Amino acid sequence: MPEDMIELKDKNVEKRAEFNTAMKEAMKAKDEIALSTIRLIIAALKDRDINARGQGNSEGISESEILSMLQSMIKQREESAKTYTDANRQDLADRELAEIGIIRRFLPKQMDETEVKAAIDQVLAEMNVTDIREMGKVMATIKDRYAGQMDMGKVSGMVKQRLAG
Repeated sequence: MPEDMIELKDKNVEKRAEFNTAMKEAMKAKDEIALSTIRLIIAALKDRDINARGQGNSEGISESEILSMLQSMIKQREESAKTYTDANRQDLADRELAEIGIIRRFLPKQMDETEVKAAIDQVLAEMNVTDIREMGKVMATIKDRYAGQMDMGKVSGMVKQRLAG
C-alpha cells in the first residue's frame, strides 16, 4: 500500500476515534447536548460509510469527506437557527447554536478571508486556469486541499468572480 494511502487511512481512523472519545467524555460529563450531537455525527458518518462501501470503497469516506459532512451539518443548523429565531423560538435556536459549537470542535481552524483569497490565487496559478469552464476542477482541488477550513459555498462565488473578471 502506498505511504500516502496509509497516512490517509490513519487520519481517517483518527477522526473516527476523536468522535468516539468525545462521545465518551460527553457521557462522563453528562452533557446531553454534546452527547446527542456527537451521536448524530457518528450516525451521519455511518450512513455515508455504508453508501461509500456500496460504491466499492471498503474504507468508508475520507477525512476530507468527513470534514465536508461536518460543514454541511453546521450549515443546516445555521439555517434552522435562523428559522427558529424568525419564529420567536429562541430556545430551539439556542439548541442549534450549541450544536454548531460542538460540531466546530472537530473542524480545523477556519481560514480568514485573506487566507482564502491567497489559497484561491495559489490554486489558480498552479493549475494555470483562466477559464470559467474549468471551475469544477479548481473547486475539486480546493475542496481536497482545504477541506473543513473554509466555506465552499463562499469560495465557489469567489472563484467564479475571479475567473469571470
